Amino acid sequence: MIVIKNVRPSSLTRIKRRWVSRIKWGVLLGLMVLIYGSHAPLIALTKVDGRVPFNAASCVLMIELTKLLVSLLTLFFTRGTSTLNAPPDLFLMAPYAVPAVLYTLNNNLVVLMQAYMDPSSYQMLSNLKIASTALLYSVCLGKRLQLAQWFAVGLLMAAGICHSYSSLDLEDPVQAEAEKVPRLHITAWGLFLVLVYSSVSGLAAVYTERVLKSQKLPLSLQNLYLYMFGVAINGMSSFSYAAGDKGLLEGYSGVVWVIIAGQAANGLLMSVVLKHGSGITRLFVISASMLVNALLAWIILGLRLTPFFPVPCAMIGLAAYLYYR
Repeated sequence: MIVIKNVRPSSLTRIKRRWVSRIKWGVLLGLMVLIYGSHAPLIALTKVDGRVPFNAASCVLMIELTKLLVSLLTLFFTRGTSTLNAPPDLFLMAPYAVPAVLYTLNNNLVVLMQAYMDPSSYQMLSNLKIASTALLYSVCLGKRLQLAQWFAVGLLMAAGICHSYSSLDLEDPVQAEAEKVPRLHITAWGLFLVLVYSSVSGLAAVYTERVLKSQKLPLSLQNLYLYMFGVAINGMSSFSYAAGDKGLLEGYSGVVWVIIAGQAANGLLMSVVLKHGSGITRLFVISASMLVNALLAWIILGLRLTPFFPVPCAMIGLAAYLYYR
């Protein structure tokens, strides 16, 4: 008599859960790449006479406020009113002020660096934050990366530099000078600021991941703490702007509100990645979004793709294979 051993129901359940989890992560990461990549083309669509008609600080404030409200509603519907009625624990809240300060510092560094280098140089050199994030991820979180994974991180950084360089319009220097076209330049002070920016960016991501994973709190409550400080810090600069001749929401259009909704969703999804995934996954999302950005700029704005565009695509794909195999 032949006995046929069937697969245990528990094994089938585990396999099903594994595939469901993979599909969920795929959808989540794909959505994040799309939102990240569409940010710059959407900003370009809002321009009037070549200038952005709204204040960037007020837009950041609206994004932080949206994330705060969504976190509050999520906490209300998932945890009930007991969590909200309880007095806040200042000891648990305090660590979330650090990421808010670091991200605010980075936003100001981005503006400050423009005085010491051209935008194209900034775009290329800002890819150093990939290396700084990976290094801090390994040192601060005690995550040992294998040699192939370090190579993948280096490949990811090289892909960003390659993509940035291939998008440059390298004109003849004499012609550029005659037509007053901005040329590539960077000062020693600008290079120092880039290194500070890359270090702060990596530190903010790694610190946020450490706090989210170390505290056994609901993610919605952690987001609530995080964005409370974000709203408070960004609100200072935004309301000082509103005190002038222009209103806080002046220049807003339907596209601007789409940007706010998209960036708020991306921030909340990034919290999920840092809580249940890793900061390295965040780097792959940002790198892949550069390619989506280029494709959308080609489709929406009519910009041309260079013949080198497939090169960073292949490099990012190879980096993902080496890191996650």
